[in-house]
Amino acid sequence: MSVHVGHPPAPEALPIPVVDNHAHLDMSRDGLDAPDLQAVIDAATAVGVPRMVQIGCDLPGARFTVEAIDRYAALLGGVALHPNEAPRLHDLGDLESARSEIELLASHPRVRVIGETGLDYFRTGPEGVAAQQDSFRWHIDLAKRTGKVLQIHDRDAHEDVMRILAEEGAPERTVMHCFSGGVAMARECVEAGYLLSFAGTVTFKNARDLRDALAVTPLDNLLVETDSPFLTPAPHRGATNAPYLVPLTVRAMAGVLNVDVPSLCVALAANSERFYGPW
Repeated sequence: MSVHVGHPPAPEALPIPVVDNHAHLDMSRDGLDAPDLQAVIDAATAVGVPRMVQIGCDLPGARFTVEAIDRYAALLGGVALHPNEAPRLHDLGDLESARSEIELLASHPRVRVIGETGLDYFRTGPEGVAAQQDSFRWHIDLAKRTGKVLQIHDRDAHEDVMRILAEEGAPERTVMHCFSGGVAMARECVEAGYLLSFAGTVTFKNARDLRDALAVTPLDNLLVETDSPFLTPAPHRGATNAPYLVPLTVRAMAGVLNVDVPSLCVALAANSERFYGPW
């Protein structure tokens, strides 16, 4: 696969096209150049992933996203200030101006997502919690005011994420990006009408709790994503991820759910269209 020299080989194509609903095509890993977008799209399309949602979660990433979705019909966009960005910008005194720019970029008709926002207690210590929570509430409000999908980042913060969503009132369309909770949280999210997006982590050997959560999630509440260039699915964990590897995660999900791959693909595609609209 010439466009992915040094990358894992392309998996078998999916029988029905699906959407990678969360990718960071502005990011690279290990000092590599940023990916060639057309090559990324072509490689993904060849295996049944012709559409993706490009997520920009800082100001440079959000600006990149709006430029990319204007150039490539395969991409829709999401913009936000990542939970780890909020305390940094707050400490610099730049948070208000950053929010204003995110709100302006979010008005683009092909930006369909406010996200990723939420809480991350893994990388940000206690001193940054207040700024993160305030930023999360602001993004929830922005999603509701703009009528766009909210994509949530939740790392080591399950209880506070669910509490703040309940306090603020979640937008009509809410996605738990890279879902990382257990069975009880999955059921709570389904009850609330959220979609749960599963990434390559669901294929990891040590992710039994995550697979148990997937197993209790109805097909109508599922999405799939790469979170590329991170979280590459097994058997290529640790390599650079890209949308063309989505079929590995889809097939793993089908096995956990005990459904055939075409049925899962139909559900994933329909859920994506229902939440994000037409490309």
